[in-house]
Amino acid sequence: MFQYTKQDYDEIDFGGRDLRYGELIGCTFMNCSFANAELDEITVSHCRFIGCNFRGASLNGSLHNESAYENCNFTSANLFSAKFDTCKMTGSDFTNATLDGITMDNGDWSYTNLRNAKLARQDLREIRFVETDFSGAVLEKADLRKADLTMAILSGARLAGADIRGASMEGIDFRTFAVTGLRMDQEQAALLAVSHGAKVG
Repeated sequence: MFQYTKQDYDEIDFGGRDLRYGELIGCTFMNCSFANAELDEITVSHCRFIGCNFRGASLNGSLHNESAYENCNFTSANLFSAKFDTCKMTGSDFTNATLDGITMDNGDWSYTNLRNAKLARQDLREIRFVETDFSGAVLEKADLRKADLTMAILSGARLAGADIRGASMEGIDFRTFAVTGLRMDQEQAALLAVSHGAKVG
């Protein structure tokens, strides 16, 4: 086990390294690569990762607290049972990432690529998903109450049984996904009607 505290790293290649069970506190990583690295059960607190590459990395059971991952690449990364508590993930790409059992508490996941992500039954309350791409995502029975889904892309997303009451849905094209079984409030029902050409009021 190792611990890095308040260190800055610029364009360092950590690719393929065994970094399991480590602890990162208050560190900044700029354009670093963690491609195919083993980061299982690592603990990350108050760190910032900018433009970093986590392609194919293993992050099983990792804990992330009040940290930022801005414009990072998590393509094909394994995030099984990872937990992100109040993290900023803006602009990051999760193409083909394993997200089974992931926990997202609060935080900002705006502008992320979550296409085809499997997030059924996840508690996603009050998270910012502004302009997030959920195309083809599995969100069945997910709890999205009071989430910010402004301008999010939900084309082909599966939302049966999901709860979006109180969520911000401005700019959502309700015509691009099935709403059967979707729990919504009156304001959202009005937006749904307008998107299908109805005149409300």
